[in-house]
Amino acid sequence: MSNTIKQLTGAAFLLLLSSQVYALEFKQMQTNESNVAFGYAQMGVAMDGKFNKFAAQISFDPTRLANAQARIDIDVSSIDTGSAEANEEVLGKQWFNTKTFPTASFIASGIKALGGNRYEATGKLSIKGRSLDVKAPLTFQSVGDRGQFDGTFTIKRLDYAIGEGEWADVGTVANEIQIKFHLVVKATPARK
Repeated sequence: MSNTIKQLTGAAFLLLLSSQVYALEFKQMQTNESNVAFGYAQMGVAMDGKFNKFAAQISFDPTRLANAQARIDIDVSSIDTGSAEANEEVLGKQWFNTKTFPTASFIASGIKALGGNRYEATGKLSIKGRSLDVKAPLTFQSVGDRGQFDGTFTIKRLDYAIGEGEWADVGTVANEIQIKFHLVVKATPARK
């Protein structure tokens, strides 16, 4: 009986030790389960769209936020506004000018915990050759080796020269654009 107790105590100690040495680092983006979308108002009517092609490089361990990294690159020509005519229009020079600026990207410079499963990522959002500081509040939840980031933040399209000339009228298309993301990431064990 005492030999069994020693074995169980030893196994419990090893489990405790291994859980302190290894943590899960969420790194492997699941593109087919993730999405990057946007919302805006056109002539006062709420509209939604999405980007069909994007890539993300993420390294996130909730116990080591100082080491967290994220980069999201969006293929702007993959935009889907819900209208083929609008999709063609926004690729042009007055909107995204995708021939010159094919990619929009967000590069995080830091992430801080806000309590519970809430965080805030700060970094540079680059669109159409302009890079500006943004703060993106988000939530992170994990079950086993799968985690998901969900967040929403607002930008002003004119700050990035999106919609120039006649399209600069914010009465037609609102200046505020809401960016929404849902990123699913798988984890790998990370040594502490």
